[in-house]
Amino acid sequence: MQRDRIIQQLEAYQAKWENESQTVRRLIDFIAAHEDFHSQALRQGHITGSAWLVNRAGTHVLLTHHRKLNKWIQLGGHADGDSDPLSAALREASEESGLEKIEPVSEEIFDVDIHEIAARENEPAHFHYDIRYALRAACPENYIVSDESHDLEWIKIDRLQDFTVEESVLRMAAKWKRRAGKDGGRCRV
Repeated sequence: MQRDRIIQQLEAYQAKWENESQTVRRLIDFIAAHEDFHSQALRQGHITGSAWLVNRAGTHVLLTHHRKLNKWIQLGGHADGDSDPLSAALREASEESGLEKIEPVSEEIFDVDIHEIAARENEPAHFHYDIRYALRAACPENYIVSDESHDLEWIKIDRLQDFTVEESVLRMAAKWKRRAGKDGGRCRV
């Protein structure tokens, strides 16, 4: 069952990142309590899938200047009924960037975050229980800005703080830097 697999992945993530135990516990409890954890119809919140999308060399990350939130963040979004957050992250990364060839760096969870989304028109305030994966763009790395974004940009990971102060984005950068050199590659056109 997909729900059990996600909980097992979260438990493995929690063992690796003990300092994030409280957030991971909230995520596990949420998924365990709701069979429809991936449905937007669940008004108090739902699972989302996000992408730490790096270039082939692993030196830059593709961020969106999000239209609704008006800030630079990682690509990602709603599961749209898909109970697999990795699948949602891959789909959202492709839809939001126009990149056709994106692959997981690993199927392990890269990061997690829980954040509140403010109430809008027909939507009450709710939480996004965000499960994030490290993904890599295959060549070419030319993106297309979707209508969900003001802009997209490949940002040098060492210069990320020039674009965002979002704690969770900077946390992902720190995690990525720890694994640097393990599996980098360069585009060869």
